[in-house]
Amino acid sequence: MSSMRTVIYALAALAIASFALLILPTIITSFSLGEPLNTIVTWVFWVSFVALLVALYIGYRNTPGSDDVQIEGPGFARFLFNNRAAGLFWLPIRVYVGVSFLEAGLHKLTDPGWTQGGASLLAYWERAVAIPEAPARPAITYDWYRDFIQFLINIDAESWFAWLVLLGEIAIGLGLILGALTGIAAFFGALMNMSFLLAGSASTNPVLFTFGIGLMLAWKVAGYYGLDRYLLPRLGTPWRRGAWTGGKPPDSSAEQPSTA
Repeated sequence: MSSMRTVIYALAALAIASFALLILPTIITSFSLGEPLNTIVTWVFWVSFVALLVALYIGYRNTPGSDDVQIEGPGFARFLFNNRAAGLFWLPIRVYVGVSFLEAGLHKLTDPGWTQGGASLLAYWERAVAIPEAPARPAITYDWYRDFIQFLINIDAESWFAWLVLLGEIAIGLGLILGALTGIAAFFGALMNMSFLLAGSASTNPVLFTFGIGLMLAWKVAGYYGLDRYLLPRLGTPWRRGAWTGGKPPDSSAEQPSTA
């Protein structure tokens, strides 16, 4: 445990130091990291931050009393995210988000600019990475994301990335509409919305992203009035096996909505 604690302290120090370097220019305007140092520090922060989270989970997940709830959440929140009856509330939200993704994917599927070389996606990327003359502001705020998009442009990734986007939208849409692995579909949907937002595209992305976060939090019940009612008990989760993965067969009585 002492070695893990050392790793945690080291990662925390690295994350704090890199974060301080990133926010310092906003406090002291004369201070600037410059490129490419700013991009390097940004990556160092995110990698160390995520690694810190993983280290904390590994080091403290089995600590006695770590799961004790000190402040009880409101009953309505517990109902919204854990009660199967709340699936009726999430049903129209889930279908709306699913239809939005499915419609976007099918539209791209009929567009040669997406299916024949990805010219439409390339044009979108080029507009996003462009830096206009002052006082106009660029579409992308974060340099690390601009560098990522520029990297995709440099390696001519639009031909296969366009298919990744449109097939991803179709898969997300079908998953949400059918209520199949709703939490996973909502996660990748929100990730796609965030990607468009980082590229400077608002449109419906803020609304869909917000709904996606809600569906992720309610992953246990959001697809109950759909295929998840039967899939989740049988597939199980990484921390509890289902009937199809060597676990306990689902109780048929558990498929009835809770009234609690």
